[in-house]
Amino acid sequence: MGGISTDLRTGLAFCTRLPIAAPPNANLGEAVWTFPLAGLLVGAVAALVYWLTSPLGSFVAATLGIAAATLLTGCLHEDGLADTADGFGGGATKARKLEIMHDSRSGAFGVTALILSFMLRAGAIASLAAPAPVAAALIAAHMGARAVMPLFMSMLPQARLDGLSASIGTPQRGPVVIAVALGGFALVLCLGLGAGLIAAALVALVLLGLVRLAREQIGGQTGDVIGALEQAAEIVILLTAAALL
Repeated sequence: MGGISTDLRTGLAFCTRLPIAAPPNANLGEAVWTFPLAGLLVGAVAALVYWLTSPLGSFVAATLGIAAATLLTGCLHEDGLADTADGFGGGATKARKLEIMHDSRSGAFGVTALILSFMLRAGAIASLAAPAPVAAALIAAHMGARAVMPLFMSMLPQARLDGLSASIGTPQRGPVVIAVALGGFALVLCLGLGAGLIAAALVALVLLGLVRLAREQIGGQTGDVIGALEQAAEIVILLTAAALL
């Protein structure tokens, strides 16, 4: 139980801006299995905000729910999406792509990617309208998207020697399997067997596509690319829910 508590505190400290300090003996590489559980918290908060603000209209409530989630995570994954889009879209060489991704400023590719991300997510959530299916979709999306992050990290080497991904290292098989299992369970439980399996298959395609793209573009993965994966998987799950629920 002590190890589980340590992993949970470590995962929440990394994935959210909650006032939780990682324990002195924290090992994020071992705690990656908790990423879907952090997603459960983020999704639940977004669903609560949607429910409270739903009298304002579904699109406004969806926007505010997404805003609450980004505040809770400190825009961790949105930042990765913007940097990845700028680097992959604006760099001519691997070194230049990594240099652009390391720059905290956002360019046209990054801004466009963020706009599309927010619009697709808000539109998908608003189309569900009722708070109950919205809550199910949000929890499934946030858990499922974070479940594939450790798997992605285990499939590619680090593209640079410094940075977030390099500090974590390559996760061991056990935590990766637990994370994927938690994400798959969330998809089926929240969306139902049929929609859950379809969402899982689409997320797998996104994962494999980004693995190939990252290998071609920068020879591996970074924390920014992991954030881009989370955003893409979250969008796919929400769109699946909007289409099938």
